[in-house]
Amino acid sequence: MLNIALNTFKEIIRNKYLYMIVFFWLIFILFSIVLWKLTIWEDSKMIVDFWLGMIEIFWLLWVLFVWSQLLFKEIEWKTIFLILSKPIKRYEFILWKIIWFSLTIFLIIFFQSILFLSVLFIKDINIDYLIIWSIINIFLKLEITLAIVFFLSSFMSNMITIATALMVYFASHSFSTIIDLVNRMDNYIVINFVKIIQLLFPPFWALNTKDVIWNYFNFTNSFFVLNTFYSILYFTIITFFTVLIFSRKKFEN
Repeated sequence: MLNIALNTFKEIIRNKYLYMIVFFWLIFILFSIVLWKLTIWEDSKMIVDFWLGMIEIFWLLWVLFVWSQLLFKEIEWKTIFLILSKPIKRYEFILWKIIWFSLTIFLIIFFQSILFLSVLFIKDINIDYLIIWSIINIFLKLEITLAIVFFLSSFMSNMITIATALMVYFASHSFSTIIDLVNRMDNYIVINFVKIIQLLFPPFWALNTKDVIWNYFNFTNSFFVLNTFYSILYFTIITFFTVLIFSRKKFEN
């Protein structure tokens, strides 16, 4: 297990996309500091939107471009044979890969959140409960995207995996708008069909609470609890099918 963890960590560190994303993330941090110094950027909503959006977008790209290559390279470069020749089951290989990558995402989001909340405290901006939940929801979205990318990369090529995962990501954010439009049609067949299709997609539209911070939306605790539970369930189901496919997958020498 330790070998899988170390191997996963080395692959993450060596990936060139990681350094590109970190570089541009630092550029955006400096850009935001300059705007604050010039007093151009004093709107609290703009600061919160910028930081939350930056956290989600940059690490979404990281999940897409780094994680989509990890399993693909193991298979393409035939290193998968060396790993599976050891006394390790295939499901253990998949699960430990996901666990260690998830831990990496958690640590990144955690430290960025500390920095973000420190900025809000220094700028004397009210830390609304939706800000905290938005950070948690961003982590959940990244975890689900991670599971989807790994699921797709178990039977798709690298670029097709990225393209498909992006389509799922954007489509999942649009379901609230789609359902609103469908409800106006008063066609129960179409409405029920869309709701069934919605179950196949992750609940990103419900997790997108960062767009309604300070907009006087009243959310109950059950809303967050149910969406968190559904996100974990969705992640678990996708991971299960990934393990199932990988366990039956035949590798050619």
